[in-house]
Amino acid sequence: MKKINLYMLEYTINYILRYRFKNIFVVTVFTLLISLLASIFFIASALRYEEFVTLDELPEIIVQNQKAGMSRTISEDIIENLLNINGVSSAKGRVWGYYYFDNAQVNFSIVGIDEFESQESRTIQKIVSSAELNSSSIIVGEGVKKLLQKSYYSEYFNFIKPDLELKKLYIASVFDAATELESNDMIVMSKENAREIFGYSENEATDIAVDVINPDEIAQIAIKIQDMYPNTRVITKEDLKVSYQNLFDYKSGVFMALFVVSFFTFFMIIYDKSSGLSSEEKKEIGILKAIGWRVEDVLQVKLYEGLIISAFAYIAGITIALVYVYILQAPLLRDIFLGYSDLKPSFDLIFVLDYEVLLLLFLLTVPLYIAATIIPSWRVATTDADEVMR
Repeated sequence: MKKINLYMLEYTINYILRYRFKNIFVVTVFTLLISLLASIFFIASALRYEEFVTLDELPEIIVQNQKAGMSRTISEDIIENLLNINGVSSAKGRVWGYYYFDNAQVNFSIVGIDEFESQESRTIQKIVSSAELNSSSIIVGEGVKKLLQKSYYSEYFNFIKPDLELKKLYIASVFDAATELESNDMIVMSKENAREIFGYSENEATDIAVDVINPDEIAQIAIKIQDMYPNTRVITKEDLKVSYQNLFDYKSGVFMALFVVSFFTFFMIIYDKSSGLSSEEKKEIGILKAIGWRVEDVLQVKLYEGLIISAFAYIAGITIALVYVYILQAPLLRDIFLGYSDLKPSFDLIFVLDYEVLLLLFLLTVPLYIAATIIPSWRVATTDADEVMR
């Protein structure tokens, strides 16, 4: 392996400093482009991780009642028939929904639980086992707690029922979840209180969660349920993952537009760099050849130059992107995915470092810039020294 020539490396650094204004401009643009591209990928990776961790905790099959194409409450009387289907391990009614808090113009996610039932979510199971939830209390996520405090609800909250009566429930505690997408806007309470707030009768549920013993039989069991109750909508976990991915891909289209624009700008820099050298740079290469430098020596210096500039820009760009996404929480860019809401500022992106993304960005930028630096220098270095200096 050929060792690094320290004298040529010193010459390269001095060369970069001599043309510092041009190189500072190139490094600045190069760094900003890499940081923008890296930020896009980091945000996408963090949100994809958040979404699919949450989806993994959903039941295998969800049964919803449909009327005129709209979801309606479903009777828990059909649970016994669902349990009689071969392969079904459990079925239970879920009481959940959204409560609009007009004062802050946000939606809270209300989840009703029964402490004697098994919970499909690790977060809910943790709440049931560790927190004390009774008929007059609620447990809220961190985002809900902060928002309620802004509206001077520090100890309790008044829910407005469909009959316009108030339902006063005390805030027992605040819980943490595996992901903030799951917990940030969530309020957990007993099923009885949730039914009262939503106006459900005693045996009504929002939907029915069905668990299956053999994952390979989920599709067949979903078909059986659909045949038994044609007016229901049967959704599998895989269906939800596809829906979330489609929504994610739709919003990723905006990011893809930024990606294309960034790369177009980068290739404009590459084209300008590879189109030729300035007269002073050509003259300098001619002088080096005249005093005995070989073509290999010139190319080695240019290799050092391209490597120093591109590597510095790459490292700086990745560092800026890490700070922007995971410390500053990606202001502006993350709202493309999450939307605007008073509950969103407390949302923290989980640190997810995708090494494939880092390698992809490196291969798409650093080698191209080095090649754009070497190719025009090679053309000049292979020309006679006297012709170059003339």
